[in-house]
Amino acid sequence: MKNIQNKWIRGAIPALLLHCSISTVYCWSIFSQEIAAYIGFSKGATEWAFSFAIFFLGMSAAFLGNLVEKNIHKSSLIATITFAAGMAGTGFFIWYGGNHQHSALALAGIYVSYGFIMGIGLGTGYLSPVKTLMLWFKDKKGLATGLAVAGFGAAKAIASPIMQKLLYSDVATQTQREGGIYKMFFILAIAYFVMMFVGHLLLAKPADWVEPQNKAKEEGIIATLKREPIVSYVAIWLMFYINITCGLALISQEKMIIKCIGLAAFAGLFSTISAVFNAGGRLGFSAWADHMKDRNTVYKLIFILSIAFTGVVYFTKGIANGDGNTILIIFVLALIFFVNAGYGGGFSNIPTLLSDHYGMGSISAIHGITLSAWAFAGLTGNQMASYIVNHTGKFIEQHHGDLVVMVNPTGYQNVLIVTGALYIVALLLSVFLVKPVKK
Repeated sequence: MKNIQNKWIRGAIPALLLHCSISTVYCWSIFSQEIAAYIGFSKGATEWAFSFAIFFLGMSAAFLGNLVEKNIHKSSLIATITFAAGMAGTGFFIWYGGNHQHSALALAGIYVSYGFIMGIGLGTGYLSPVKTLMLWFKDKKGLATGLAVAGFGAAKAIASPIMQKLLYSDVATQTQREGGIYKMFFILAIAYFVMMFVGHLLLAKPADWVEPQNKAKEEGIIATLKREPIVSYVAIWLMFYINITCGLALISQEKMIIKCIGLAAFAGLFSTISAVFNAGGRLGFSAWADHMKDRNTVYKLIFILSIAFTGVVYFTKGIANGDGNTILIIFVLALIFFVNAGYGGGFSNIPTLLSDHYGMGSISAIHGITLSAWAFAGLTGNQMASYIVNHTGKFIEQHHGDLVVMVNPTGYQNVLIVTGALYIVALLLSVFLVKPVKK
C-alpha cells in the first residue's frame, strides 16, 4: 500500500501539478488579440511571444537536460520560479504598455517574460517529472508518461473558461473587465506558483533507484547515442519535428477552418473538443504502446492515419466544399480531431521510445536534446501555415446570420498539401531508419 501511495504522491500527482500549470502556454490564442489591442500593437507583432515561448521551451530542455538528470528538485524549483516570474512579468509589461501605447519596451518585455523566462520554466518543468514517472511505473512507462503529458494537453480545456472569467465581465459579449488582461496574469502567476511549488516538494524518485555508473554515463550523451547508428536518432528527431510542425500548422488554422465549413457559432466548442482529443491521444497512444513489441509502431500508425485523413479531406476538397455538406464536415472534423490526437501521442511516446533505445541512465538529457525539435517546430509550424494561407488562394466573405467571417478555403486546402507530404516523409523515416527495438 505504501508503494502505491508513493507512486501517486511522489510521481503522478506532482507531474500533473507541474504539467497542468505550464501547459497553459497553449491558451495564448484566448488573450493574444486583447494584449495586442491593449498595448497598441498588431496581433502579428504580439504572436512572436508565443513562438519564442515554444522555442525556448525546447532549447532550455536541450541545454538543461543534464541538470534535470542530476537533480530534479533543483530543476523543478527553477521551473516553478521562472514560469511564475515570467507570467507576472508579462502582466507587468501589459500594464505598462496600456499606459504607454505603442511602447517598444512593453512589447520587448512581453517577449522576454512570456517567451524567454517562461520558456525556461516550460522546458525544465516539462522534463523534470518524466523520468521519475518512468521509474515509478516501470511496467507501464507509457501509461505513466501519457498521464502526465495528457495533463499538458487537457489543461487548455480546463484553464480556458477560468481565463475568460478573469478576462471578461460578460463572456457571452466578451466585455472586458477594467484592467482584466494584466490582472489575470498576476492572479495566475500566484496560483501556478503555488501549484508548481507543491509539485516540486512532492516530486521524488523511488528510494531503491540507483543512477547507473557506467562508461557511457561517464562519457556523456554522445557515447550513449552511439549505442545505435546515429542515423536512427536523427530519424527519431526528424519524425518528432515533422509531427509537431504538421500539428501546429493545422491547429493554428483550426478555428478558421471550422468557420469555413459553416460552424462559426460552434468554433469554441470544437476547439475544446480538439483539446480533449489532444489529451486523449497523449494518454491513449502511450498506454497502447505498452502492449506493443516496438513502440515505434505507434508512430507508424499515427503517420499512416494522418496521411489517410489528410488525403480524404484534400481530394474531396472538404474545407472548400464543406459548408452545408454533412459528410464533408465529418471528414474535416475527423482530420482536426485525429491530428490533435496524433500530435499529443507523438509527445507522450517520445521519452519511452528513447528509453527503449538508449536506456534510463541519461534519459532526461537525451529527451531534453530531442525536445529541441519542439523548439524549431514552434518557429516553423504555424508560420508555415500562415504564409501559405496569406500567399495562396483568396479570402472571401462568409455570412453566418449577422456574423461576417473572412476565410480562405483554397489556402487552407493548400496547407494540407504540405502537411500530407511531410507526414509521408515522417512515415518513411519511421519505417526505414528507426531500428526496431523490443522493450
